Amino acid sequence: MTQILKEGGKTIIKTGSRIDTTNAEEFEQDIQPVLQEAGINLEMDCAELTYMASSGLRIIQKTMRAVMKEKGQFKIVNVSPAIYRVLQMTGFTKFMTVEQKS
Repeated sequence: MTQILKEGGKTIIKTGSRIDTTNAEEFEQDIQPVLQEAGINLEMDCAELTYMASSGLRIIQKTMRAVMKEKGQFKIVNVSPAIYRVLQMTGFTKFMTVEQKS
């Protein structure tokens, strides 16, 4: 279940445990209103995320593009080592900020 929180001038999207073909469309619809905000400072909190399919990668890419179009900031935080490897292998870590769980 997606949660959207406002905290100290930034918007945080908490992903839930999975982004796959069964819930990707719902996840994308949940975050759509946030992406319309100009100059948004957006963090995608992946602390609970244990599995991400290619549909999740597509949403992350679309999210980053939407935020950049509105001249905002976007980063992914609290990423597990397994999800980080997927983001690294697909090149996402080269063009966006991705922070692993500490």
